[in-house]
Amino acid sequence: MTLTHQNDDDVMRMLINDPGRWVVVGLSNNRERDAFHVARWLKIEMGKTIIPVHPDAEEVDGDTGYATIGDIPDGTDVKVVDCFVGSDQVGAVVDEAIAHKDRLTIDAVWMQRGVIDAAAAERAREAGLLVVMDTCPKIEWRRLRAEGSHR
Repeated sequence: MTLTHQNDDDVMRMLINDPGRWVVVGLSNNRERDAFHVARWLKIEMGKTIIPVHPDAEEVDGDTGYATIGDIPDGTDVKVVDCFVGSDQVGAVVDEAIAHKDRLTIDAVWMQRGVIDAAAAERAREAGLLVVMDTCPKIEWRRLRAEGSHR
């Protein structure tokens, strides 16, 4: 069986426009990384609260960082887990998001451009999570606005 995934414009629009908190896995203070720039855009331009997740558990842009999703405190409502890790690592991140879905009220997993794992996407969907794969919220926001399809 071949697993496939098709991103849904309505889901992406809803996730980007929702004011909910985003966990950005792979976010550090390295200003050369896309994760830093996208997280900053989400925070400054889109008004989102960001939780950095990185093995070093760094504070980034004033936001407390955690080493894993499991380290995020109980009662923290999370809208999206945004994955800035390689395709070979994203399955473990998705599995961790699934494991903490109820505790953190996680609604969605977003895998960034170039991050592809159809089996992980299927596991997330089966667990009741929304899934976006192989694209960037900043790029999609611009595209959706340019097409005049935002609400």
